[in-house]
Amino acid sequence: MIKLYGHELSGNSYKVKLLLSLLHLEYEWIKVDLMQGEHKGEQHLARNPFGQVPVLIDGDVTLADAQSILVYLARKYGGDRWLPLDAVALAQVVRWLSTAAGEVRQGTENARLYYLFGATNINIELATQKSGFILNQLDQHLSTRNWLEFEHPTIADIAIFPYIALAAGGKIDIKPYSHVLAWIERVKQLSGFVAMVGI
Repeated sequence: MIKLYGHELSGNSYKVKLLLSLLHLEYEWIKVDLMQGEHKGEQHLARNPFGQVPVLIDGDVTLADAQSILVYLARKYGGDRWLPLDAVALAQVVRWLSTAAGEVRQGTENARLYYLFGATNINIELATQKSGFILNQLDQHLSTRNWLEFEHPTIADIAIFPYIALAAGGKIDIKPYSHVLAWIERVKQLSGFVAMVGI
């Protein structure tokens, strides 16, 4: 059985949980207690030397990093629908995986880390500014479509969704972004959707 190591307040753990649920895959959830520093312990570092969650184990395969796990699950269990094979379409989805690890992380994810977890190494003014930037970009992009790419959801949507939907935890107001709000509701209506604290 698939094993997922993560934490219930981690948006990156959640995005993997969400895709597993949308793919109707059974898995075992194993909590890594971030508050107790378990992610920096010897046992977890053997799974992921970066000392981060999530980590997914599927048989002989051990993978860290939420975006790479989404790619693996989509390709192995989800077919072309969640991650297309066509060169252009694949590149369009990967662009959003990069955005999740770049602009979203620097913006809404960091703002949430600052306020919710007291991360002192984050420049909250910069995180707030970057949050506004990515929310504006998303709102404009979603003004002409229902999903980030194509006429159906892909792992692009799953990668971006958590830290946008959790923006309030970083004192970021998403109410002005009507297209983003509508997209969040569409994600919540997907068959197999699961929630997390804050969403």
